[in-house]
Amino acid sequence: MTTREEQLNRALQKVRWLVLDVDGVLTDGRLFFDNNGNELKTFNTLDGHGIKMLQKSGVQVAIVTGRRSNVVERRAHDLGIRRLIQGREDKFAALEELLGDESCRLGDIAYVGDDYPDLLVMTRIGCPISVPNAVAPVRERALWITDTRGGEGAVREVCDRIMQAQGSFDAALAPYLAPGEGEH
Repeated sequence: MTTREEQLNRALQKVRWLVLDVDGVLTDGRLFFDNNGNELKTFNTLDGHGIKMLQKSGVQVAIVTGRRSNVVERRAHDLGIRRLIQGREDKFAALEELLGDESCRLGDIAYVGDDYPDLLVMTRIGCPISVPNAVAPVRERALWITDTRGGEGAVREVCDRIMQAQGSFDAALAPYLAPGEGEH
């Protein structure tokens, strides 16, 4: 019988696309507005660097979010994420649109979500992932729940785990180590 950990590792090995929700995943889910109505969001730099490393390893990263925000557009641009769909409550339709011209099977997608609008995607792709601060139905349908909360490095945890499962983590980490340190 296959353990959940073995099932997760097999799913992570297949990942060609990591698709992310924003509020509650890339952020802690809180929204801030100033007196002029400008929206403010905080993003975790660990997540950002993990996304860059994952993209360098060959895995594509996309964002699908129900809200529309210039801040998210800027963050995606800064991270080199070229696939961004905002303002879409039907996230599965948005995912199909996003991947329309890609030769990617749903089984090759990991998705990180935290709320009800994420369920339609999570129940149709190969590697549904939740953050611990997600609503119960999302956590129940996730193949894996990260240890780290959304907005606090959960996406970095996912990126590292994908690279570890695919055997690309050591190469991604090597530029940050002293020569010979990673060799045993």
